[in-house]
Amino acid sequence: MSEIIKIENLTFGYTSKRKVIKDLSLSINEGEYVTILGHNGCGKSTLAKLLVGLLEKESGTIEIKGMELNYDNLDKIRQCIGIVFQNPDNQFFGITVKDDIAFGLENRCYSVEDMNRIIYEYATLVKMEKYLDRNPEDLSGGQKQRVAVAGVLAFEPEIIIFDEATSMLDPSGAKEVVDTIKSLHNKKTILSITHNLNEAVDSDRVIVLNKGKIVLNGTPQEVFKEKEILKEAHLDITPSMKLIELLENSELKMKKEVEEVLWQLTFQK
Repeated sequence: MSEIIKIENLTFGYTSKRKVIKDLSLSINEGEYVTILGHNGCGKSTLAKLLVGLLEKESGTIEIKGMELNYDNLDKIRQCIGIVFQNPDNQFFGITVKDDIAFGLENRCYSVEDMNRIIYEYATLVKMEKYLDRNPEDLSGGQKQRVAVAGVLAFEPEIIIFDEATSMLDPSGAKEVVDTIKSLHNKKTILSITHNLNEAVDSDRVIVLNKGKIVLNGTPQEVFKEKEILKEAHLDITPSMKLIELLENSELKMKKEVEEVLWQLTFQK
């Protein structure tokens, strides 16, 4: 697989004394589904903003599709990357769902016929095609985020960043968004930024940040085994992992067999 994002020795601070990203290096391949895990304040959302040029790095380099992220390349790079933020209400511009998905397309001089085709294609992909004439204000939180995803997809970016896209949703809405992210697997390069380990189970790779540095980088199975490092990063391990931890200190018969079943349940599709 070819490298689509390359970060080398990236450093950023909101003040000279407070470094949020510290000498971070990372590469992501085309088509990869990567979850970036971390507690509030670890630098994960700051990293997302740096990748789309909403913040300017202090030092180091960011390359997207072989282009260095700088002022000269910013417009080209933003055509490659879409971002879905945590509050869907901040991303709506249109009176109807259809208007909202069309918002970015109107500036690209598409014909009405092409615009309608693209709107319907991506509304269908996120299962919102029946709501095109609805006012976004009448939708649930999960539905709003799915419309926001369709609006980003309409730009046809190769990379999509989900920046805590489920953090303001109830469990039902969060599941809708996570299912939408899964449906994009192998269609787009996905960066899902979250503090929830359950949302990382289906990703190709998990990266854990703590205090602006990468402390774990591997498959979900590899990363989830490092319970102490996850706890040090102030992450809440999954219920099945907690049960495994209790079993490790018990005298239960067939303990190993039960632990194996719980471990398999953690990664059940």
